[in-house]
Amino acid sequence: MGWIYIVLAAMSEIIGVVGLRFYSQNKTVRNLLIYIGGFGLSFALLYASFNYLQLSIAYVVWVGIGTVGAVLVNIIFFGESKNLTRIISIIAIIIGVAGLKAVS
Repeated sequence: MGWIYIVLAAMSEIIGVVGLRFYSQNKTVRNLLIYIGGFGLSFALLYASFNYLQLSIAYVVWVGIGTVGAVLVNIIFFGESKNLTRIISIIAIIIGVAGLKAVS
């Protein structure tokens, strides 16, 4: 159950990042709600995952998925650069998170 919370929390974080991007470009109530709602739900789900998982592992996986997801969303949907260094960095994050999970 804890891993489900982490995945949902990371997806909510990505929604919050998209809301932040929209809100920074167009300050509407809708964009503000997406921004605050995404991050708020993300923190609540992360907190719920602590009942099932170690804090250190849950937090690292949440940050890793959220970071990679936010970068990929911005590359795919918002035209941010997709240079080799960014791709290698994304792969390094994935390997690091998987490695931490594997040894815990």
